Formats: sequence, structure tokens, C-alpha cells
Amino acid sequence: MLLVQQREEKIVKEIKVPELAESITEGTISEWLVKPGDRVEKGDPVVELETDKVNVEVNSDYSGVIVEVLAEEGDDVNVGDAIAKVDENAEAGAVSEPAKEEPKEEVKAEETVEAPAASAPAAAETDSAGSQEVIATPAARKLARELNIDLSKVKPQDPLGRVRPEDVEAANRAAQSAPAPAAKQPAQTEQQFDKPVRVEKMSRRRQTIAKRLVEAQHNAAMLTTFNEVDMTAIMNLRKERQEAFVAKHGIKLGFMSFFTKAVVAALKEFPLLNAEIDDTNLIVKEYYDIGIAVSTEGGLVVPVVRDADKLDFAGIEKQIKELGTKAQENKLSLEELSGGSFTITNGGIFGSMMSTPILNAPQVGILGMHNIVKRAVVMPDDTIEVRPMMYIALSYDHRIVDGKDSVQFLYRVKEMLEDPYDLLLQG
Repeated sequence: MLLVQQREEKIVKEIKVPELAESITEGTISEWLVKPGDRVEKGDPVVELETDKVNVEVNSDYSGVIVEVLAEEGDDVNVGDAIAKVDENAEAGAVSEPAKEEPKEEVKAEETVEAPAASAPAAAETDSAGSQEVIATPAARKLARELNIDLSKVKPQDPLGRVRPEDVEAANRAAQSAPAPAAKQPAQTEQQFDKPVRVEKMSRRRQTIAKRLVEAQHNAAMLTTFNEVDMTAIMNLRKERQEAFVAKHGIKLGFMSFFTKAVVAALKEFPLLNAEIDDTNLIVKEYYDIGIAVSTEGGLVVPVVRDADKLDFAGIEKQIKELGTKAQENKLSLEELSGGSFTITNGGIFGSMMSTPILNAPQVGILGMHNIVKRAVVMPDDTIEVRPMMYIALSYDHRIVDGKDSVQFLYRVKEMLEDPYDLLLQG
């Protein structure tokens, strides 16, 4: 019997959720890339996992045939959880059940030798709800979830005790004919409204965004200061240099590179806005990794332009374009999202006139850009001109940044944006 057990351990292997990153311990099954019966090679991607930052593919550590998936799409899983089983000796397409009949019978026989009184099959597996251990096909597990049926209370027709979809359906019919106990959660939600509603589960990323935004407001003394920028000089410069810039660098000269350059220059003058709090210490960063907020279908992400102080305008524009494209295609890596010393967010692309951006913790400063609107402006000689104006906002952590520094920082950004030729001279 010992030899039988060793043989099975070599045949059937578990694919587990690997270590993803230091701050990520769980995820949600987004999409299975394989199904039971498919053959995989070592290193092949088998499932896409949605985490609070990015979607990552989990690869198989073994070559063989997928004999069972242990988690359905939409299920939450933790690092180290087994999510599928691979039979290294099976033939492709030959396996559609959770496991092969022979190994189950061999293990059962082994346990009978060790414990004759045992009557239930020993090769039981835990269902996704974490209830009593049962043997069930993936289709039965999925149907049980949809019908909210406890698999441990389903009576199987299979002689080996395996629960099949028809057993779940029978249990559901029996439950419907019996007096209903407490109402299920969806029913309770619907009863709270007089008119039709649609209940949707928040994605893991949206849950994390919501949690972090609340934490940022609770854990920081956040204030916001405002100013306005006359965009005339930048717009004229872009018109003058755009054609030559594109011909030389193969990319358009946008607004974001000007704002990034201005922010970096201002951070050098007001270093506490490039810091963070660590218990009773201040960590003042002497590098300038600028996060650029990007809106995607899954929510807001903040990829980071590394060492922005060492990049010219073309370098910044290229990085922003590359990161933005990856964000929209959900291809950002964890490294591209981690760190960052200060963040810029542009609500103006959606038409926002003014807003108070929320800090991207543990950072202590975030600059908000807004839409450009032509307004009547009183000039120094008291004449009135129509100028393209933009409101800008700086949210900051008042625990370490004083109001005076925050106002002067924002005003310095304004000055440099209104004299962009100086920024060009700086590179």
C-alpha cells in the first residue's frame, strides 16, 4: 500500500497560487485558460488571477493533463491555495472527472487496511464553501454555488459517493418543496427596494481602491489648496514645436510632460512633499518617481515614471504613453505600479473643472489637473483678455507639510508652467 501511495503522489500534482508580491496575499479567479482534459506543459499559463493591483497569469509547475479545477471563476483564493490538479501520466482528453477512478480506489483500499471501520471514501475533497468534505464534479460544485446548496447535505447516487449535477438538482427540488428557512442574501437585498435593482459583486481591484481611499482619508490630515494656470505659453509653444518634436522623437508633445517637469522642479525646492511618514520618522526621498493616474475599465491605476528628473520631455512622453497603453490592456507589471514618490492626476480629460484629489498613500502630495477653459482675465496693465485657464489643486498631508509650503509649492508649479521655455532649457 505504501508503494501505491507514492505512485499516486508522483502522478497527480497540485497547481497552487504562487507568491505574487510582498503586499499581495490573495486574488480572484478571473478566467481559466484551460479546462479538465487539456494537456499543459511546465510553465504554461493555466489561469488569470485578478489581484488588487494587476491581473497575473498563474503557470503550471508540471507537465501533464488537467484532471480537475478546484476553484471556479469569481472565487477568491489565497497564496498557497491549490486551484487545479495535474496528472503527469494521463493522456490529453482522457480525463474529465475530478480524478481518475483507479487512484481513488487504491487510496480507499489503503485506508481500509489502516482503519477497517472507515466507511466513507478517504479521497474526499473540500468544497468551495469550506463545509464538510465531499467528492463532487466541477459541474456539481458550480451548480451548488449557483443554487446555494450545501454539498455535504446532498445524497449522491454514485456508488463511490461522488456528487453529480443531477444530485444537486434533486436536492434543490427537495429544498424548494420544503418550507423555506431564512431568506437568502440576494432576496434580502431585493426586498430593500421598491423598484428593480441589479446586484453586482465589486471586483477585487474596486474593493481595494475603495478601501485605500477611505484609509487615506482616515490616516492623513489631508487638505487641498488651489491655484490657476494661464496655459497660453504652453499652448503656443506646443504649436510652434509640435511638428519638429514629432519628426525628431516620433511622439507628440503633450501637456503631461510639462506638468511632470514642473512638479519635479518644485519638489526639489520643497522636499517634504516628496516624503512619507514611517512611524515617528520622515523618509525624505531623494529620487523622483512620479505616479501618473490612469483610468481603466477596472478602476484607477497609478503606473510610475521612474527617475523623471533624468528624463527629457520626449522620454517622459514615451513612458507615459507606454504605461497608459499597458494600463488599458491590463498588462502592467507589479513593478510598474509599485513605489512612486508623488502623483499627478488629470480629471480634466473627463471635463472636471475643479476637484480635491485624494492622496495615494503613503505619499503626502498629489497634484490635480483640470480642464482648460477660456475665461476673461485681467492683465497686469488692467486690460482684459480671453485666456485658456486651468485650475490646479494640491492635496497634501498636513501632518508634515505646512500650509505655507503647500501654497508656495503650487505657486511655483504655476510659475514654471506659465514660463515653459525655462523648463525646456532644463531639459
